[in-house]
Parts: sequence; C-alpha cells; structure tokens
Amino acid sequence: MKIPKHIGIIPDGNRRWAKKNGLEKHEGYKNGINQGLCAFRECQKLGVEELTFYGFTADNTKRPSIQTTSFTKACIDAVELIKKEDAQIYVAGNSLSKMFPDELKEYTKRKFFGKRGIKVNFLINYSWEWDLNIKEENKRIINTIDISRVDLIIRWGGMRRLSGFLPIQSVYSDFYVVDEFWPDYKNEHIYEAIKWYNKQDITLGG
Repeated sequence: MKIPKHIGIIPDGNRRWAKKNGLEKHEGYKNGINQGLCAFRECQKLGVEELTFYGFTADNTKRPSIQTTSFTKACIDAVELIKKEDAQIYVAGNSLSKMFPDELKEYTKRKFFGKRGIKVNFLINYSWEWDLNIKEENKRIINTIDISRVDLIIRWGGMRRLSGFLPIQSVYSDFYVVDEFWPDYKNEHIYEAIKWYNKQDITLGG
C-alpha cells in the first residue's frame, strides 16, 4: 500500500458534535484533543513523514469569545500533547495578531522533540492572505515555505470544502471526506482514507 508522505487533517464538526450530544457549542473543542494524538500516532506508525492539522483560521476568530477561547485552548493543549512524542513541531499563522496565543509563539520556528521523527504542523490563526502576502527582492514567496506539498487531505464532519487550507501546498492534493464529526474520530478513518488514496490516479498534472 502506498503511504502518502504528507497528510493534511481538517478536524471539523466539533460544534455540531456538541449540539448532538446536548452540550454547548464551545464544549465540542476539548472533546477533540486526544483524537489528534491518536491520529498522529497512527500516521507515525504508518510511516507518514509530515502531518498538518488545521487549528483555526483568522475568520474563525470572529465567532463568540467563549468559542474562540475554547478552540484556542484546545490548540494549545494539542501542541502540548504532541511535544511529548517524537516530533518536529511547527506552528504557522499570523503571530503578530492578538488572536495568536502567546503560548505557541515559540513554535513559529520548528522545534524538535524526542527522536525528532514526523514533522507536525499546526495552522493557528491562519489565513491564505497572511500566507501569500510576503515579497522579498521583488519575488513573491509564502510564509509557510517550511511546509511541503500535501498528498492527501482528510476532512471530518462531512463538509466538502478546503476552507483556505494551504492553497499552494494543496494544489495537487487528493481530498477525502469523513462524514463523522471530529470528536468521533477512529483510527479506521485514516486507513479508509489511505485505501481510497491508493485507488486514485495520481499524476501531478503529468
């Protein structure tokens, strides 16, 4: 079985999961933290070289403050969990904004933990405008130059859109949708996505 080198994860459906389970919307985020660790470990076991989690976008910060506080804390907690593993952690997003958590600013340069191992990227307070809005010596470059091309993007929650996920790196990505909400994550979702990926005609335009 061919394993994608780089998998992108869009962990959607937290608020809908909370509503379905009789909770307030903001309570859904904390119920998806350990799932990220499970996904990381499965991808590591499979030999995936790089993994990118979509934390929250700049647009997400327009939500009620009780929700922004909750998903920001969930992202901080997720990074704290992964740093206990063998990983190379990088957090990408507009760190100059007040919505970017101070606790994650040290990760805007890649940091190494344990035996290094898999690269793990978190998109925090991310927007494509921020990513593409850099000019150097009259050349247009991107802020996320340290993130490689994404082979497979998996989105939980049933929605069929990228929501601005790494527009340059995802230009040739295959896109797989899981109908279950992110807090209902199962390792089988990763395996089903990779099985589907193996059936695709991957030519990268050639």
